[in-house]
Amino acid sequence: MQTTLNRGLGLWAGIAINVANVVGTGVFLKTRVMTCNVDDPLIVMGVWLAAGVLSLLGALCYAELASMMPASGGDYVFLRRAYGKPVSFLYGWTVFAIMKTGSQAALSVGFAIFLNSALGGALDQPWITLPLGEGVALSGLTVVALSALWLVTLFNCASVQATGGAATVLTVMKVAIVLAVGLGAFFLGQGNFGHLAESASGGTCEGVEASAMGGLAGIGAAMLGALWAYDGWNNVAPLCGEVKDPQRNLPRMFIGGTVLVIVLYMLVNFAYFFVLSPTELASVSATSSVATEVLRSFAGPVAVTLMAAALMLSSLGSLHASILANSRVPFAMAQDGMFFKPLAKISEKSRVPVNAVLAQAAWASVLAISGTYDTLTDSVIFASCLFYALSAAAVMILRWREPDLPRPFKTWGYPVTPIAFIMVSIALLASALIATPTQALLGVGVISLGVPFYLFWSSRQRPRQT
Repeated sequence: MQTTLNRGLGLWAGIAINVANVVGTGVFLKTRVMTCNVDDPLIVMGVWLAAGVLSLLGALCYAELASMMPASGGDYVFLRRAYGKPVSFLYGWTVFAIMKTGSQAALSVGFAIFLNSALGGALDQPWITLPLGEGVALSGLTVVALSALWLVTLFNCASVQATGGAATVLTVMKVAIVLAVGLGAFFLGQGNFGHLAESASGGTCEGVEASAMGGLAGIGAAMLGALWAYDGWNNVAPLCGEVKDPQRNLPRMFIGGTVLVIVLYMLVNFAYFFVLSPTELASVSATSSVATEVLRSFAGPVAVTLMAAALMLSSLGSLHASILANSRVPFAMAQDGMFFKPLAKISEKSRVPVNAVLAQAAWASVLAISGTYDTLTDSVIFASCLFYALSAAAVMILRWREPDLPRPFKTWGYPVTPIAFIMVSIALLASALIATPTQALLGVGVISLGVPFYLFWSSRQRPRQT
């Protein structure tokens, strides 16, 4: 009897995976830059809300697609159904090559950086030298990053019930941290809601480019910062094949997780502006965070240590959620005969695609050691936005082409919802091409590198019948 994936992921675990992947470091770091971008606290709050609403529009589109195609792979499955093998392969290629593995490398290194900060720089010295060429020295920072990556990876080889349960625990802790910062500021800090009517003019705005301050350019830059902080709202999609009662639970996971994040982000940003004036907020050092300064107002000198611990936990939770969900994309590709065949194997014991989980970690390790993922991950923000727009458009394509396909959940506000999401995505893509053409074109280049691999796999393998 063939081993299959286990539908053991419940509603709350699925919501936890989405929330854990979204709530990383952005909500603690981005408000300073956004305040410098637009100068007005009310506009900053409006941008946070607008980015959340845009994410919710995307979540509504994904809820329809996932509930009618609850198979492992998420976007890969949606894009294959709507556009065919080439587009779905290029999505899967980009996910495995850099989009998600680069993010995992960055999260692992981020965890090590926050630990190093708490330890006073103890991880800066070289620990190990690899016998490659003239020798490759690995600092304690890199060793800890790789250790965190592989420990979380090995844990994700366990059953989906266990890993989903861990995601729930980590997410509860992350939500508690955000609530502690927000509610602590209101009840323990000294502040003034009048700050919302003030201007950030006079703030030092360290490291913020003048071209990204003021006018439409400033609003666009702030929007991109907020969207980066919301990214991951669709992270449960690759796990569709392991969700209990998918037609009922998947829409709740997408919508519930996104709404929860919007509420948390609005709360904590109101708290920032309650405690700090816009000028003070814009003058926070680029090496610190707004959350640290807010914590300092009611927690005193231990604020830096508390924030380092919070950021470590946040990075670890996001890393766990990303490894759990995104390993299912190469697994789905391998099942289609469009990637390395061993990655389609499912463990008989845990009913998890262990080989795909390990392969993902191996490539993420290479990126973490190389250090080149920073440039590449910046470039694939463009690619991510492109594929999100294509998935939203798939709702409309499939409604037109396959109107009789069972749809347990239908996108609220159709067709306005997908059209609005697509139009804003196109505007962001155009903005990226104009403002950062090198990074945008590099993102296109990463996608294009998948073309010869697609030609190779499609000539050798035949896809499974679905």
